[in-house]
Amino acid sequence: MKFTYAILAGLAATAAMTAFLYLLSLATHRVMKVIKILGTMLTNRTQPDGGLSDAASTKVVGTLAHYAVGILFALFYLALWNSGVGLMNASWGLLFGLAHGLTAMFIWYLFFLVHPRPPLIGLRTYLVTLIFAHIIFGLVATYTFYLLMKPNYEFWS
Repeated sequence: MKFTYAILAGLAATAAMTAFLYLLSLATHRVMKVIKILGTMLTNRTQPDGGLSDAASTKVVGTLAHYAVGILFALFYLALWNSGVGLMNASWGLLFGLAHGLTAMFIWYLFFLVHPRPPLIGLRTYLVTLIFAHIIFGLVATYTFYLLMKPNYEFWS
């Protein structure tokens, strides 16, 4: 049952994080569309001008990869709680999200370094924004687990 909860928490948190990045992209006119960036890089379809691919298959690959990683991180959160690290509450959700965001920022940075043709985006802004997006992930994942598992304490403690 906990595995199913991790899938649901990973999906919910990834959706919230993705929505945050897409809304931020819309509001700031900066390239923050994580699914298109990830899909473009995984399929190696960076446009000649450095832009992102608009191919449907690129978006499918980006979406599947992004949500799979979200579920994987939700499983990691669950493993931490099961091993006695932290609680399913807002404070730990923020802390896990921050640690997760710093990890993701490092992985993305390396991905851009080793990729043969990375898209031309404002990388520094994108990487910093990822930290905040993963804090949202951490809160939503933790809250989803909390709602599903119903521990005997308050989430906002």
